[in-house]
Amino acid sequence: MPSPQDRLYTREHEWVKVEDQIGTVGITDYAQDQLGDIVYVQLPPVGQQVRHMEPFGEIESVKAVADLYAPVSGEVVDVNRELDEHPELVNQDPYGRGWMIKVRLSEPSELERLMTAQAYDQYIAQEAQP
Repeated sequence: MPSPQDRLYTREHEWVKVEDQIGTVGITDYAQDQLGDIVYVQLPPVGQQVRHMEPFGEIESVKAVADLYAPVSGEVVDVNRELDEHPELVNQDPYGRGWMIKVRLSEPSELERLMTAQAYDQYIAQEAQP
């Protein structure tokens, strides 16, 4: 499944979709597939500052616990509380209802360090090779 073209990606498999200086953040379809069934997502509170490529939370699956890395710096302005009761939404709809946080960007230039969908798809194709 090709990655959606309307967002940018990290090497740690997070995505960000920016609209009016607000970045919606989640994990990629590849990441959720590698993790397996998601059972818990720990997210920061609204108002917390996040920093580019620093952990902002954790995701737990039946296989592993992994850090979530912020693709952008800024203030958390919204958190997907639906994931508290339904963490499986990350598996079912990672680019839609499985979003995690919304961040008001403080350093928009950081977007230049992220990958396009095409670059990300090439990256995961290389990562998947034995």
